[in-house]
Amino acid sequence: MAALTTLGSMIGCLLLYMVGRKGGEAFLNKRVAVDKMVRIRLWYQKYGVWAVIVPSLLPPPTPFKIFVLCAGAFGISWPRFILAIAIGRGLRYFSEGFLAVTYGPAALDFVKYNFGKIGVALAVLIVASIVIYVFARRRMNSIEA
Repeated sequence: MAALTTLGSMIGCLLLYMVGRKGGEAFLNKRVAVDKMVRIRLWYQKYGVWAVIVPSLLPPPTPFKIFVLCAGAFGISWPRFILAIAIGRGLRYFSEGFLAVTYGPAALDFVKYNFGKIGVALAVLIVASIVIYVFARRRMNSIEA
């Protein structure tokens, strides 16, 4: 079930991604201030697929679809986009499936009451890892220069 859910999410996200590629930037320009659009674009250019993976892990009511639309609008390549969705949603749905199989009905209560906390903690862990990676890479580049 987790594989089918991940596949279904990938298909749905790919459709919205294609909408973003065709006219997403014009749509966003009408609804988002120019300075915010510039910051969002720079964020996608700097973090690439991480800008899709992290929000794909977050629980509802995180507005994930806007990240998908922006990925299309700002030109993340579709193979990298699909990989990001597969990683993010796969981690989310397979971890839920693992809990369900391992712990049965008790897992439903656990996820129901703690999934938001777990999702946020996982997202913080990923963001912290990215920050450490970027910092280490910058430091190595400054040492080499």
